[in-house]
Amino acid sequence: MKLMIKKYTVLFLLAGSLVSAQVSIGKKSLSGSSSILEFSGMTQTFAPEDTETGNVKGIMLPAVAASPVYNSVTQSTNHPQNGTFLFDKQTAKVRMFEKGSWIDMTDSGNVSSLIPVAGTETGNGVIIGASSSNAKGALVLESANKAMILPHIKNPHLAVKSPYPGMMCFDTVSKSIAIFDGNKWSYWK
Repeated sequence: MKLMIKKYTVLFLLAGSLVSAQVSIGKKSLSGSSSILEFSGMTQTFAPEDTETGNVKGIMLPAVAASPVYNSVTQSTNHPQNGTFLFDKQTAKVRMFEKGSWIDMTDSGNVSSLIPVAGTETGNGVIIGASSSNAKGALVLESANKAMILPHIKNPHLAVKSPYPGMMCFDTVSKSIAIFDGNKWSYWK
């Protein structure tokens, strides 16, 4: 009996490692097969002109003491990966790492409403979409043919009553990425 349970456990684990994960948060199903991570609050009809959504929650980017510095000589294991987004407490800006440098996504914001994190980070983070990744982060989305769909919010500057520094969403009215820096919203097309 124990041998049979072990065989089924091994088969289950092997089958699980071959599956590409897709995750929906705040809803029961995904809108399609092209997303690796999708949030509730999509537009009501999914038509391009539809801006109505009941969502007022976005993604909270990690707030770090300072943006990591890439060392091209040592190729350190803690260097940022292209596409890394974070809220830098030192500059009070949302930043994205691309082509070896940090790009400011917002002006200097305000860190006064940040809640201090107690404790230390453990583990290597969570990977969605693959069994492993060379990228390092708290949440790594790894896929050759799927993307993350940001939470959709109609007019986040009006709808979100207490935004948190580093909040990120898709504004369905301006059709742009909206990012809150602790003071104001910035919009990227």
